Amino acid sequence: MYTVRSERIFNLSERNSFENSFGTPSDKINLLTNKVYSGEEFKNFETYTSILEKCFELKLERKDAIIAFGGGIIGDIITRFERKGLRFAGMKMLFMTDELVAEHYAHLVERPFFPYLKASMQAAPIIACCIEGAEAVDTVRLLVGATNSRKALPGTIRGDFSMSGEQNVVHASDSVENALIEIDRFFAPGELFDYESAVTRFEYGGEESQKFM
Repeated sequence: MYTVRSERIFNLSERNSFENSFGTPSDKINLLTNKVYSGEEFKNFETYTSILEKCFELKLERKDAIIAFGGGIIGDIITRFERKGLRFAGMKMLFMTDELVAEHYAHLVERPFFPYLKASMQAAPIIACCIEGAEAVDTVRLLVGATNSRKALPGTIRGDFSMSGEQNVVHASDSVENALIEIDRFFAPGELFDYESAVTRFEYGGEESQKFM
């Protein structure tokens, strides 16, 4: 969870979007919600002007906070793996059940921050991916970066898209053995695909290209 210290918050989304990320606001917080519709047709000067007019109407001050949700980074993250030359054998969107969260993070269930981790994983659907390539586990972990996002190097996914030491945007298997377990956990038979990528021969050299085509 994140901490918001302002007493007045101008929320540019639905109330439940705010509560999913920050929890239920206390009685001391005046939550002012102004729903902004998603979609390319609403990304225009008219929407921008209406937001400014609302700010003036509410007489917002420097000590107040403005929070907006949207502009997801799913595509940005997927692109990092594709640009590296890794291949997606499977991808699906799903909600993590209580049982699935407990199974996937069994080693963290007894930790004091587990309730926050669980709430984060269930705040929205996740994107589960099975990624293939030469030394895929090690390559993916290099792209993902350190677990503590504040210590993750710039250029890594966590280093570029997160500031949390506990909620760090993306999970990556830490070994081939665990990768196989997690693939079975998230994908059913028939949900993984073996296909030839048109660019594989240019991403690898010699015998490597034959192995991954």
